[in-house]
Amino acid sequence: MSPRPARRRVAVVGTGAIVTGSHLPALRAHADRTELVAAVDVDPARLDAFRAEAGGDVAGYTSTGAMLDAVRPDLVLVGTPPSLHREQTVAALKAGAWVLCEKPLCLSLAEYDDIAAAEEASGAYASVVFQHRHGSGAAHARHLITSGELGAPLVAHCQTTWHRDAAYYAVPWRGRWSTEGGGPTMGHGIHQYDLLLHLLGPWAEIRAMASRLVHDTESEDVSTALVRFENGVLATVVNSVLSPDEVSRVRVDCADATVELTHLYGHRNDDWTYTPARHVTPERATSWRTPAADVPSSHTAQLGAVLDAWDAGAGPPGSGPDARATLEFAAALYKAAFTGRPVAAGEIAPGDPFHSAMHGDHPDWAPEERA
Repeated sequence: MSPRPARRRVAVVGTGAIVTGSHLPALRAHADRTELVAAVDVDPARLDAFRAEAGGDVAGYTSTGAMLDAVRPDLVLVGTPPSLHREQTVAALKAGAWVLCEKPLCLSLAEYDDIAAAEEASGAYASVVFQHRHGSGAAHARHLITSGELGAPLVAHCQTTWHRDAAYYAVPWRGRWSTEGGGPTMGHGIHQYDLLLHLLGPWAEIRAMASRLVHDTESEDVSTALVRFENGVLATVVNSVLSPDEVSRVRVDCADATVELTHLYGHRNDDWTYTPARHVTPERATSWRTPAADVPSSHTAQLGAVLDAWDAGAGPPGSGPDARATLEFAAALYKAAFTGRPVAAGEIAPGDPFHSAMHGDHPDWAPEERA
């Protein structure tokens, strides 16, 4: 067997809650394959607190550019507010580093084009954090659906019904197109419909609605969509921050079984259920049981998948066209909701206002300064 590659030298950009609570444990879980060498934050006090918690010899910087010049890391984990993702991701790619960036990878398809160009020029990859498609339960469900073991998929439901109060939106960058890119369609439900796309494959058409029902924000606080997939599946997608009883759910009804995931912010094997159709034999249904190994969906699972791809000389999951497909789904949902007409996959191209911004410069939704 060939020896495992040397530990990847890792830098984090942003040291807030998502990096401290999710990325740092992932790095610790993969300490045999990674070495945290640097951290960046514009807040010196927060940076110092993170470095103390991380332990070891982690260099601190208040500038991404300065860190890249000095450290030249192999992998950069980006955990800053969404409006900074494109700039920081492109800078890291140009420095030759791979990137694992929090969702959304960027704020528009036009920004994605910048990232794709930097990937092409550098030979490095930018992957977006979609940890819900990782873990043993998701891998098992995808295998059963895509292999045809559950029969043809027919009907699906994707639900992100969460609750966020006014204090949540008091954070200056939230609820604004220029800094967050959108409301729950971009910032919350994107995890579940990314998983839906992972399970069912390419979509063909979206019809949608969106509204501001409660919060004083530029973007929506609820959206709903009807989706037709290339394989004929019809699906509903709901993204809400108005729901007191919080739940995340994906359900796919196939010809021979219903597979359903019910959780909130992460899932394990026990969160997946398989209900056989009446004509299915007990022996066949028993074979669908979830795998013995229980790997939770998590940043740890996704980081492991990125490192595995790197070791194998392959592009990481959640990068390239894979990352673009989920972003295009968001843009199409907004376009369908704001224009009131169906949107086909592939129609949002350069020159389309929804290519450059999720609000599409629509007079009822664009920020006042751009209306």
